[in-house]
Amino acid sequence: MKALFLFLPLGCLLTSCTPTFSGGRGSSGYLTAFRSATPAGKNEPLAHERGYWDGDAVEGPASIKIVRDEQKAYFYKGDQIVGMTPISTGKSTHSTPAGTFKVTQKNKDHKSSLYGVIRDQATGQIVNKDADTRKHRAGPGQVFENAPMPYFMRFNGGIGMHIGHLPGYAASHGCVRMPKEMAVKFFENAKEGTPVIVK
Repeated sequence: MKALFLFLPLGCLLTSCTPTFSGGRGSSGYLTAFRSATPAGKNEPLAHERGYWDGDAVEGPASIKIVRDEQKAYFYKGDQIVGMTPISTGKSTHSTPAGTFKVTQKNKDHKSSLYGVIRDQATGQIVNKDADTRKHRAGPGQVFENAPMPYFMRFNGGIGMHIGHLPGYAASHGCVRMPKEMAVKFFENAKEGTPVIVK
């Protein structure tokens, strides 16, 4: 019998996601969601809302389908769905374009080259929580910190999938944010060349 793994929604990009940092030194709201789990109890999300993985023993060519209207992504092996995850895609001003693509890069430790925060070095306080390297520069005594995008899989120019905050709606600069466990599963089971279909 196949094991069925359920994940809580714990939990942007080289060029396309919105980081959401907060707090003082060493505190990043951007990854807050993947450090904390939804508590068990009557308000716990249903299994299909948390995502699942059941593909470790399944054979077949991998593919990923991202459905923006549902804010979900599906992992296929052959014609069988073996995983599903809640996601957060691009907001209206920075959409995640529809189309057929392929994974072109994988990087577990990726950081955005465009987006991040500007932090005061002396106090650790964030002075700009939505900094863009094209518009903002760190002043004297400040540092620009690039937004972390762990388990990044690029599939359309600067757009990729990675661990990130899931507010329950489209909120990124174009990337596809996922909860930690599902981002890791997708990353481990896809390789460069894996088809990615965005609906």
